[in-house]
Amino acid sequence: MTLKSLLPSLWDKENYEPFHSLQREIDRVFSDFSRGAQLPLTARNGSGAMRLMPSIDVSETDTALEVSAELPGVDEKDIEVTLSDNVLTIKGEKKAESEKEEKNFHVVERSYGSFRRSLTVPFDAGAEEIEAKFENGVLKVTLPKPPEVEAKTRKIPVHSAA
Repeated sequence: MTLKSLLPSLWDKENYEPFHSLQREIDRVFSDFSRGAQLPLTARNGSGAMRLMPSIDVSETDTALEVSAELPGVDEKDIEVTLSDNVLTIKGEKKAESEKEEKNFHVVERSYGSFRRSLTVPFDAGAEEIEAKFENGVLKVTLPKPPEVEAKTRKIPVHSAA
C-alpha cells in the first residue's frame, strides 16, 4: 500500500500545493470520523447512514437482571419492550419536531429516527413478572430470576495461594 493510495487527493493534477491538499485530506478524515462519533445515541450502519443506537447498561443482582437504556428525547408512548424466546428487545422512535420544517438548515446535529436493541436473557424470564419503568429519559427493565436460577448461583470464596 502506498501513500498515494491512502491519500489520493495529494496527487490531484489540478492542485499544485501539496501541503494545502494534505490539510484538506486530514480535515476530511477527521470530519468523517466525527460524523460517526455522535455516540451514544447514533452510529453508522454499513451503508454509512446514521441510525439511532441508545446506550444500555446490563447489571445483575442475586434476584434479577436489570437493563437500563438511555433514551433522551424519546416519549414513553414511542417505546416498546418485548420478550420472545429469551430475547429482550427495546425498540422505539425519536421524532423530529415538525414545526421547524420551513427553516433552511445548514447543520443538524440532533438525531431522530427509529432504534432497536436486543439482548439474550440467560434464563427463562416470566414475561408477567418483568417491570419496565421510564423516568427522566432512562428506561429501566427488571427481569426477576426464577427460583431455580437463584438457587444455582452461589458465591465461591477466594483464598490466597500462600
